[in-house]
Amino acid sequence: MAGKMVSCIAVHAALMTFYLLVSTFVIADDNTPVPGDSSQISNWFQNNVKPFQQRKGSLDSELVQAEEGVKIIKVNINGGGDFTTITDAIKSIPAGNTKRVIVHIGHGVYKEKIIIERTQPFVTLHGNPKSMPTLTYDGTAAKYGTVDSASLIVKSDYFVAANLIIQNSAPRPHGQSGAQASALRISGDKAAFFNCKIKGYQDTVCDDKGNHFFKDCYIEGTVDFIFGSGTSIYLNTQLYVLGQGNEASFITAHARDFPSETTGYSFIHCHISGTGHGTYLGRAWRARPRVVFSYTDMSGEVNPLGWSDNVHPERDSTVYFAEYKCTGPGADPAKRAKFAKQLSDAEAKPFLSLGFIKGSSWLLPRPNV
Repeated sequence: MAGKMVSCIAVHAALMTFYLLVSTFVIADDNTPVPGDSSQISNWFQNNVKPFQQRKGSLDSELVQAEEGVKIIKVNINGGGDFTTITDAIKSIPAGNTKRVIVHIGHGVYKEKIIIERTQPFVTLHGNPKSMPTLTYDGTAAKYGTVDSASLIVKSDYFVAANLIIQNSAPRPHGQSGAQASALRISGDKAAFFNCKIKGYQDTVCDDKGNHFFKDCYIEGTVDFIFGSGTSIYLNTQLYVLGQGNEASFITAHARDFPSETTGYSFIHCHISGTGHGTYLGRAWRARPRVVFSYTDMSGEVNPLGWSDNVHPERDSTVYFAEYKCTGPGADPAKRAKFAKQLSDAEAKPFLSLGFIKGSSWLLPRPNV
């Protein structure tokens, strides 16, 4: 009997140790919504996106392998680093890369068309938050096509950017064909952007495809300045609309065509301002766009209608354009387009958590370099 008692105690102790270890590695509930109080964003993020060492048991296995072998490359346009151009630093990363490579970029203006290929996952571009480097190029749709006009094109998975200014320096379009000019194209899955300023006019951000997370960013533009088929959360991000004179401005043009697609853009605790007048939150560029603004402060630049069916009234019944507890003079629901929705608590919840981008398996805090 005594032997059985000792055995039971040992088993109980082993189980308790196992549970403690598991609890150390588990991220908070993937469905924990961002709170309505903006002052709680940092606490929510810290509680739900814990550091790598506490998360090994819940992350993608290939990501764990990558994060356990971090390599740092230094780029300085003035010399003193491993490279003077970002392009050369990216070229040094081999195809089939399996380890996190942090490219630390010194202050300066880097006029380069930067492409990170699909075979180069686990790349981080990192700048100093006190002297953010500028990545710029002047590519246009006329020369490269719209999506390939971007100054920074990321095709690979597990990309991270922090403390960067990403811009397209092409002239402002004035209705001429082929003048669209993207600053960023993100086509890889599981990408995160922290404290980045992304600047352009038409088609600034090609949020192309994959799951993405933007936090504490600034994005400016005129028409469709966030467009594509991505599934993305934009948290605490400033959306600055550049005036178009008498022409309409559109913040989003989400591309979704089939009800089975789970893609969409979710803006949480964002701020809309600028110099535009009559700006639409989004337009029905494709048949079934899905865009939700929650807890967002909207200035008077926002058109009272809020949303456009892009002169396709047949899409009024297929779009998913929605708002939840937004504030400001541009957020009045009284004059909103008839096809726009004001969400209930239950309807809004799926768009307020990391579950929307399956974040528990890949999202990590911004790196400390």
